[in-house]
Amino acid sequence: MTFLALLDFGSVLIFALTGALVASRAQLDLVGFAFIACLTAVGGGTVRDLLLGREPVFWVGEPVYILIGVAAAVAVFFTAHLMESRYRWLLWLDSFALSIAVAAGTGVALAEGQPGVIVALMGVATGCLGGLMRDVVVGEIPLVLKQGELYATAALAGAAAALTALHFDLGTRPALVIAAAICWVLRAGSIAFGWSLPVYKSRPPRA
Repeated sequence: MTFLALLDFGSVLIFALTGALVASRAQLDLVGFAFIACLTAVGGGTVRDLLLGREPVFWVGEPVYILIGVAAAVAVFFTAHLMESRYRWLLWLDSFALSIAVAAGTGVALAEGQPGVIVALMGVATGCLGGLMRDVVVGEIPLVLKQGELYATAALAGAAAALTALHFDLGTRPALVIAAAICWVLRAGSIAFGWSLPVYKSRPPRA
């Protein structure tokens, strides 16, 4: 198994767990669990592959990704009630999934020979869009749009860190590890310490 495939497997598994946790909060049935888990797990990677023109899309070529999503959904369906705070679990699992997915998307775009801007955007898309789809479908405010939180910013910083590491010839695998680490540190800081970006506040018009 290649390093990129390992990253995809990791992000699919953890994102599927977050999708199933969201389904538990929405009190869906087992089919709903499986749908939300799989949507979250493969959503970002699907958009990435479609935009890059990769054929087939990664989970079509390897259906085991869908099976991983379904397995995660079933596991959470029978164990979610044991968690003291499902939302807290959701936030932290999502932070890990985001970081791994950003590295995966960045690595795929690099392997396709894309320029730096596209590499960064594919990293962000892979990391953010699955969770965005998950939250929109169940009617929650998407984590990526929560006021001031570091989410898409963390993803972009991770992808940019990978490009910077490659500029200094550190190698692709170390660069992707750095991408995941930077992304996770920023996202974790936002969760644990409230790190955030300034938000726009309306002001009265000048006289």
